[in-house]
Amino acid sequence: MSDNQEASDAEDTTPSESATLPLRPPSDRPTCNKTGVCSRSYFVVVMVFFHVYIINVIALLFYVHYNSGQEDTSQGRDAPSSNQQQPESPRPPSKPEFLRVSSLTRIEGIRVGHVQKVSLMQNKVHEMRTLSMKPLLFEIPGFLSDDECRVVMQLAQLKGLMESQLMVQEGQEELAKELNLSPDEIFNLLDINQDGQLQLHEILTHSRVRDGIWLTPENLREIYTGLKADKDGDGLLSLEEFRLLSNDAFQRFLLQQGVKRSQLVRNSRHTWLYQGKGAHQVLQDIKTKVTRLTRLPPSLVDLSEPLQVVRYEQGGHYHAHHDSGPVYPETACTHTRLAANTSTPFETSCRYITVLFYLNSVEGGGETAFPVADNRTYDEVNDVDLLDTRRNCDKSNLRGQLFWYNYLSDGKGWVGEQDEYALHGGCMVTQGTKWVANKWINIDPDYQRQARYQQLVSQQPEDDDDEDLTLNQDTQSSDIHQDL
Repeated sequence: MSDNQEASDAEDTTPSESATLPLRPPSDRPTCNKTGVCSRSYFVVVMVFFHVYIINVIALLFYVHYNSGQEDTSQGRDAPSSNQQQPESPRPPSKPEFLRVSSLTRIEGIRVGHVQKVSLMQNKVHEMRTLSMKPLLFEIPGFLSDDECRVVMQLAQLKGLMESQLMVQEGQEELAKELNLSPDEIFNLLDINQDGQLQLHEILTHSRVRDGIWLTPENLREIYTGLKADKDGDGLLSLEEFRLLSNDAFQRFLLQQGVKRSQLVRNSRHTWLYQGKGAHQVLQDIKTKVTRLTRLPPSLVDLSEPLQVVRYEQGGHYHAHHDSGPVYPETACTHTRLAANTSTPFETSCRYITVLFYLNSVEGGGETAFPVADNRTYDEVNDVDLLDTRRNCDKSNLRGQLFWYNYLSDGKGWVGEQDEYALHGGCMVTQGTKWVANKWINIDPDYQRQARYQQLVSQQPEDDDDEDLTLNQDTQSSDIHQDL
């Protein structure tokens, strides 16, 4: 299987600078009269510097040769190989390895339908098929064995699953108070197209993100009627009409009417399973397979979120969303926020890669849908809401067991912009129960911030690394996914 990196057409920018130093201009040659003393002195000085230079070059060659041999050996152990009959498990990352990650291997999709052979475990070769180029999306049937799936489900049940999203609660106007926003400022933020009117889709987007409630246009018209918000009945809210509403008017109305679980953005239960030292061998093996599959340094996989296991009962769903958000100057990645050296109320989960495992066969529904994969646009389907996986999941392009990139490449070997085509959702389960697991690889698009984070981690006492990291990730992870 080829290890070539993908050359992206994304913006040619990167947080890190090139490692190649500019050539220094040649110094002026000293002038000297051709006397015996001058010529001899000049010759001696030149020869001394020449011999010192030669010795340094030889020493440098030995150093490079020695270190290259070590890295080649390490890569030989960690990289998948079709000729290797019994691949060894990758070594745990050493402390210096945290600081050496400067480029990310990115698997090439070649074209839709292209099949690659991948060796992820002893005496077994998997086929990885390219399903889409936008986003870069692959399918790997049989990634986990039936026994591995059974163990993961049992471990999740043993730990206990929690609601993935809570019902709407009161008191959600606190953020606006904290930011000290006036009604006019809030209106301006919601008015995406800046036409002085709030269209239905602008209000719907706000409610789905902020409240976690999946309102339809019909639901919103009912709320307008109940609150008597739309005085002229044109389906639009003007600034004057908006000023008459309190910040939590919608939430209060919904609480009075009652919200069903089917109305939430996400209807499921989940838990997190630690995969570090001391974890069940199956969980450690899954992490090893993911490391081999993605061809990323083990340190990056080790520092990512634990394995998330999710159960969808009949009627369960997850409307279309991105696993990661765009990163702006005023936004911090959740996993590196301690190294960001800045305080910001806006955080997002920076998940470079998503690996999704189906743990059982679903009797009806429950597919993973990518509504806009491979250049599909919303205009092609007229007024159909492709984000709604309860109504329009069958109109999406792709469904299956998948591994994909949530970000583009920056063209220099690091994380680029968010891939908007990575929009996906969980179709409604129409019969039976659906079990899936998610393994995310967290990488900050800001290279310097990721490097500082890894350096901070490498300075921790070795015995405490895994426990501290797992504790931090486990307490953060439940909040991360609810915000998406």
